[in-house]
Amino acid sequence: MTASLLIGSGAGFSGDRTDAALPVVRTLIASGQPGVLIFETLAERTLALAQLARRQDPAGGYEPLLDALLSPVLGPCLAHRIPIVGNFGAANPRAAARRVLALAASLGLPAPRVAVVEGDDLSHPAGRTLLQGIVGADFDAARLVCANAYIGAQGIADALRAGADVVVCGRVADPALAVGPAMAHFGWSWQDWDRLACATIAGHLLECGAQVTGGYFADPGFKDVPDVHALGYPIAQLGADGGIEIFKAAGTGGCVDLRTVKEQLLYEVHDPAAYLTPDVVADISAVTLAQAGPDRVAVRQVRGHPRPEQLKANLFYEGGWIAEGEISYAGPNAAARARLAAQIVRRRMEGLGHAVPIRFDLIGVLSVFADDAGALLGQPRPGEDAAADVRLRAALAHDEREVAQALLREVNALYTCGPAGGGGVRTALRPRLNATSCLVPRGAVSPSHTLIAS
Repeated sequence: MTASLLIGSGAGFSGDRTDAALPVVRTLIASGQPGVLIFETLAERTLALAQLARRQDPAGGYEPLLDALLSPVLGPCLAHRIPIVGNFGAANPRAAARRVLALAASLGLPAPRVAVVEGDDLSHPAGRTLLQGIVGADFDAARLVCANAYIGAQGIADALRAGADVVVCGRVADPALAVGPAMAHFGWSWQDWDRLACATIAGHLLECGAQVTGGYFADPGFKDVPDVHALGYPIAQLGADGGIEIFKAAGTGGCVDLRTVKEQLLYEVHDPAAYLTPDVVADISAVTLAQAGPDRVAVRQVRGHPRPEQLKANLFYEGGWIAEGEISYAGPNAAARARLAAQIVRRRMEGLGHAVPIRFDLIGVLSVFADDAGALLGQPRPGEDAAADVRLRAALAHDEREVAQALLREVNALYTCGPAGGGGVRTALRPRLNATSCLVPRGAVSPSHTLIAS
């Protein structure tokens, strides 16, 4: 029987800790079992930011922490034949692949075999024509920045079978980072829905990094986590029968128990009986969990159904500008002064001819549950009179840069134009992308892999 495959998580989002992957790699090496290291660094927002970066620099647009993420682990992974798979290619996978080769050279390592998985980009003329027909009148060709389909694991599996040491992806579905290595290792059929679903759920449990090992789970006094400052990142042991066991890197903090795994298992799942991915529809409605040992949980009874006939695609359009300004108020009556400051900014903007929706957050009183139009600002919160430290945040999005800049000037003017005691002003202005989603026929998307020469 084919040996189990260990799939280690090196990152759960763009901007994740860059020292997290090395303990994972050391654990993979010590196990003596076949292993692979995956980096999940690409959210919808992250891809939008990458597209903006590529517009400014055609050689950019990939994960900005790529060097920092790979430098500690590239040598050990190459020496111990542990492939690396990541969606850190973002908007420019080929540039990321070239950077990996340059990084290896700078570290004095032998040139790795780097593969690029492509096919997700629908921004080409044929893709635009396809999207125009699907989206209809809402398709804004003049403002379209990019369009990317969520592709599955086929390209990753093919690249690994071809001997790739590093596989660089763009917009693949997050679980595909684990499904691809599983398919390459076990040689399962692409119609073996149950095993595909098991690999998909393994990827789903790993995709957010330390969330499943106690990070996002931690809540002092209610859900205590040991050594949360030194969280270990998760590893999935995937068996030939599709059985899953989740544990964490050796010698690290955090925890893996029934509660942490349940929380991550249900994370971002709309229908437990039909978790849609490009490779399979996973069904966790009858799943069972069991504590298999210290910091180790077994996951069983995952089932699968035939993959969808359509793929999700994200479209990003130029969205003008977003402006944010903040100022703090402290001491007695802080919340009331912050509210007055917001009213001043709103009335000033209206007087300048900019009667536009402005979001106001009273951080420390009303922020998480505020609204983008600022309508809740006029509804005082119970107990806010006791707040002695409140930070006002004002933000708006607008097509015209001048309108966005006007908000920042008005926040800055609060320094001396009142209310009393304001300080610590910070302002920021940046371009914005708007996103929408649609479904495209599977046959219109053709994933492929290419080995990049050094």
